[in-house]
Amino acid sequence: MNIKWLMPLAVAVMLVACDDKQQPESGFAGLGNEADAYTQVKPGRVFSFPEDHGQHPGFRIEWWYVTATLKDDAGQQFGVQWTLFRSALRPGTQTGSGWNEGTIWLGHAAATSSSGHYVAERYARGGVGQANVTSAPFSAWIDDWAFTSTAQTGDPLASMHLKASGKDFRYDLHLNSSKPLVLQGEQGYSQKSEAGQASYYYSQPFFDAKGSVVIEGKTYQVTGNAWLDREWSSQPLTANQSGWDWFSLQLADGDRLMLYRIRHKKGDPYLTGNWISADGTTRMLHANEISLEPLKETLIGEHKVPTRWRVRVPGKNLDITTDALNPAAWMGVSIPYWEGPVRFSGSQGGVGYLEMTGY
Repeated sequence: MNIKWLMPLAVAVMLVACDDKQQPESGFAGLGNEADAYTQVKPGRVFSFPEDHGQHPGFRIEWWYVTATLKDDAGQQFGVQWTLFRSALRPGTQTGSGWNEGTIWLGHAAATSSSGHYVAERYARGGVGQANVTSAPFSAWIDDWAFTSTAQTGDPLASMHLKASGKDFRYDLHLNSSKPLVLQGEQGYSQKSEAGQASYYYSQPFFDAKGSVVIEGKTYQVTGNAWLDREWSSQPLTANQSGWDWFSLQLADGDRLMLYRIRHKKGDPYLTGNWISADGTTRMLHANEISLEPLKETLIGEHKVPTRWRVRVPGKNLDITTDALNPAAWMGVSIPYWEGPVRFSGSQGGVGYLEMTGY
């Protein structure tokens, strides 16, 4: 969001763990672990592009996260997800070489239809040529999965190529946008708790997407919309926060809406959002302006996950109900979560993506 982050930090913790001592409470996926030795997120940052599309050494975690809602000529709907996480194993700028470079990379990819959900996960160590992100030219990749600029001049995100594959699926998409980037939160400072945990967060929610999705050997030519989220932080959660529910919604009138609630083990969730007008102007939404109400749960193995929601923003006359394209869109990766495309109806129609962790 995505708060879109997952678990590079948790993967790093697993890889460097050397004993079985009980660990202190640390929030979902270890994202509430104390991180005082790393660079801290503070209000007032001045973003710089294209440099900020690249890595931010000194921060503990960051991610490049793309989702796309797609449709073929017959009207069949699909969703794809592409995510790359960078996690630092130690404080500092990670300037070593080879296996001493000090970075872990984690990739997630998925393709979803109304009848299937296909998932793949990849790991890499930094410094050995298996994964990297560069800002000039912009390219993010792990093995042969890639999110790469094809723009010849100007904004590198104006023209992008996205590809990934796994068992029984692959996709190859071209993404284009002429609209400006969106800074989330307070000018890119995105708070995640009343205690001040935060990330730097910006998005490109206006990509047009075109290409192919292959599922179980059948190729579908698709078009639709895509959304990029970029975040970096060192401690985005508190130890009391157990997971989140994050929405990126594309309204029929051209507006976009990002909402999330971060649930607490004790107490009310932290709730915020951003109303993004079709021209790219934004209005931050506070907790008292938003209502997120789970309506229906789906049992996936041992996990009960809310896959139908009522979403209200009274100040914008929005009252919609979202339904998952595939309620069984469970990401059975090293730290599992739910992620998939949604459709909605009510005061407006549209499509989007929903991510839910900690269930």
